Amino acid sequence: MGYDHDLLSSGRVTRVVKACGDPVKDAGVMEEAGEIIKKGGLVAIPTETVYGLAGNALDPNASRKIYEAKGRPSDNPLIVHIARMEDLDHIVKKVPKAAVKLAEKYWPGPLTMIMEKADVVPYETTGGLDTVAVRFPADPVAQEFILAAGGYIAAPSANRSGRPSCTTAGHCIEDLDGRIDMIIDGGEVCIGLESTIVDLTGDVPCLLRPGYISLESLRDTLGQVTADPAISAGADMAEGIHPKAPGMKYRHYAPKGELTLVRGNAADVIRKINSLTQELKKNGKKAAVISSTDNAGRYSCDNVMDIGSSEDEDEIAHRLFAVLRKLDDMEVEYIYSECFETPKLGQAIMNRLEKAAGHRIITV
Repeated sequence: MGYDHDLLSSGRVTRVVKACGDPVKDAGVMEEAGEIIKKGGLVAIPTETVYGLAGNALDPNASRKIYEAKGRPSDNPLIVHIARMEDLDHIVKKVPKAAVKLAEKYWPGPLTMIMEKADVVPYETTGGLDTVAVRFPADPVAQEFILAAGGYIAAPSANRSGRPSCTTAGHCIEDLDGRIDMIIDGGEVCIGLESTIVDLTGDVPCLLRPGYISLESLRDTLGQVTADPAISAGADMAEGIHPKAPGMKYRHYAPKGELTLVRGNAADVIRKINSLTQELKKNGKKAAVISSTDNAGRYSCDNVMDIGSSEDEDEIAHRLFAVLRKLDDMEVEYIYSECFETPKLGQAIMNRLEKAAGHRIITV
């Protein structure tokens, strides 16, 4: 059924169990995991986007535990996950027409919608806001778990705050072993980027975080949709501004090494990165390059991470966080990355990379 991990520093045992998405085969695991949630505990779970750190969304103490386990600022809202459409009515005051249209097209799936919260949802879950972010994940293991746990799960990404998100159970172990009760290993996730977030509380729907569902797709469904300026801002949001959605205010996804993005035509980018990494090598510093398959052989750096073909943006998105974590394992001090401004997922990929780099970009 699984194996145990124990961090002696905390004295807490994190149980790791496997699940396959078959309700019959997973019944025992889900019963155990559901009981943990009902008793106020925390469980890391797979979704189709990234792994999430789950607690009871309607229990303020469970939400406090999530913030504590992640080291996450308490004004950074959590996303409530459901696994039945009818459960939406219980946690929002009113379901807007736009939400119905989006749900019909994209749920279950990688879309989070922000609506006015019902009184049953505690402020500890919403980061003090009168709105709540809600998602219905497509992953069958996530759905089984949500139902077994009572139907309403608060689940931000299952990484330590600021670190690259987790796309495997192994990543969750690295960040949260000894800090939570259980990790459900459902294998590697299929998308690799967090969900798209759209705010439906204003007169016009507003994209707050790009993801697998693009701004263009949202506009195809709803008509007019704006994009929050924070998505493309040159720096993190100013102190004193309350974020409406995860990832809007604080630095996210960051590797331990200093990451810099280099933007320009391919030849100039390669020339600049080679110059920078050669100088670092002369000074005894360990550097790495994040490159498309197309250009990987053109770098002189000792450590070149091939993230996938520029023609396969799904693969780039899928591998992004795993590559950043691999560079941590390699103890790289300086990282230079190409920009991946691809047609469909480019906005989401670059949003994550820019935040991981602290908006450090060289244009050549």
